[in-house]
Amino acid sequence: MVSNSKIAASIADLNHTEKSKIRAAVDALIPLAASSQELRETLHQLILDPQGRNPWSAAYVLAHCPRPDPKIIQTLLDGLDHREADIRWAIALLLIHLAKSEPEIVKFLFDLCVTGTSAQKRMAVYCIRDLRLADKNSLEVLLKLLEETDPTVRVAAVISLKVRLDLDARGRETLLKLFLDDPDFRVRAAAAVILAKLGSPSNAFLNALREAEGGDNPQLVKAAATALALLQT
Repeated sequence: MVSNSKIAASIADLNHTEKSKIRAAVDALIPLAASSQELRETLHQLILDPQGRNPWSAAYVLAHCPRPDPKIIQTLLDGLDHREADIRWAIALLLIHLAKSEPEIVKFLFDLCVTGTSAQKRMAVYCIRDLRLADKNSLEVLLKLLEETDPTVRVAAVISLKVRLDLDARGRETLLKLFLDDPDFRVRAAAAVILAKLGSPSNAFLNALREAEGGDNPQLVKAAATALALLQT
């Protein structure tokens, strides 16, 4: 049996500044929370504490209990804006797992694609991608994000279209336009590779690839060469 002092220490470490301490505390508390109402109530208070440094960590523990409530889910969604990429990804992977049995989470991810910060939009897109959604609504969400002002969001949306076998001619035309005209070379490079992976290239796309391969931007030259190689396999 874990002593009360060790449990208290783990709870305190959820607000630690060191990620290793937080990770150890989360791992220690997850197996205890499901069987302890008192511990769950304490963790709920940490989520609600305006002075708390890491509300996401308490929510992460509680989300492993059956039927996490909306406040827990919202705290995790807020955590997708965390400054640390590995924490954002840990939360995203948990949300993906939860969404498979809690379909409402998918709607929250769609909402984030509209109302979230740039980081939240990127992470929501990757969640949608990894859930392997194949419905028309999710495709429209991804296509809409190709118009985002933040180029990192556009890149995420482009990459996520790789698994969409239902991408129609309009969607491919949008990707081609990004490859030809987007002001950010990262977006253009991503669009080139994803269009190639989707196969069945148009003559306009092939001509643009050959032109880009002879250009002076190293990132775009590499992407064009990669795309052409993919199309030849």
